[in-house]
Amino acid sequence: MAEEKKDEKKIIIDEGWKEQAKKEKEVMAAKEETEKRQAEEEVRHGPLPEGDFAALVSMLFTQTLFSLGLIQVKGQEKRVPDLGLAKYNIDMLETLEAKTKGNLNEDEKQAITGALNELRMVYVKVAEKIGS
Repeated sequence: MAEEKKDEKKIIIDEGWKEQAKKEKEVMAAKEETEKRQAEEEVRHGPLPEGDFAALVSMLFTQTLFSLGLIQVKGQEKRVPDLGLAKYNIDMLETLEAKTKGNLNEDEKQAITGALNELRMVYVKVAEKIGS
């Protein structure tokens, strides 16, 4: 009888593996869905540029031109210039220039100085046009 017990193999049935496999499958499906959405987003908009000083200056420059009515959205009514918002964006660039003084390389310094000079001239022209 002792020999019979030795020969018998004990079978252990783990019922929790099904639940664990199901959870792992759900996690993988969610991850794949997220990756798919990110890939679609990149295809739709293209990859985003590197976030650097020049990109920040460019963003504020573009917002200023938009607020001055010089950039229009296709299919929308012509924008009326918003001088207050344009001045605010120019002020933001001036603040950025003041706060980064002495910490910019030559290209960054030229980018912000050139942007400010151009925006100031455009602002004056738009303001004169609205006033006349």
